[in-house]
Amino acid sequence: MDLKVGDQVQLIIENETPLGYNVLIEKEIEALLYHSEVYHALSEKEEVTGYIKTIREDGKIDVSLRPQGFLNVIDQDANKVLEELNASPYGYLLLTDKSPPDHIHYHLNMSKKAYKKALGKLYKEKRITITADKVTLIKKD
Repeated sequence: MDLKVGDQVQLIIENETPLGYNVLIEKEIEALLYHSEVYHALSEKEEVTGYIKTIREDGKIDVSLRPQGFLNVIDQDANKVLEELNASPYGYLLLTDKSPPDHIHYHLNMSKKAYKKALGKLYKEKRITITADKVTLIKKD
């Protein structure tokens, strides 16, 4: 199988390890899905869509549950933040770029780094305002 970084693949979760999850790519090739790449519970034998993150010199493969590359991910994260803002009755979130990573993960299932990038994109597009205690949608959809 000819795999490249960024390829979308089907993964089967085999077992959990201290580093993450051992997975099978397309029922053939072993790979590792690090805990830092997982934002929801996974169970053994579960099939999920993944993406090739790294192919190391020793031939070992790391995978992610998110598409690789800034442009592929940033729009997805920004849309998720917009959905949450639109769903909020007052059009704001009490999560800022200074919020603890575990709060962001709990509420949005994304890393703090991804959240900050999404906020940056939305701020540059003039779709949100950011204050010390909240992020507010400028115009509710």
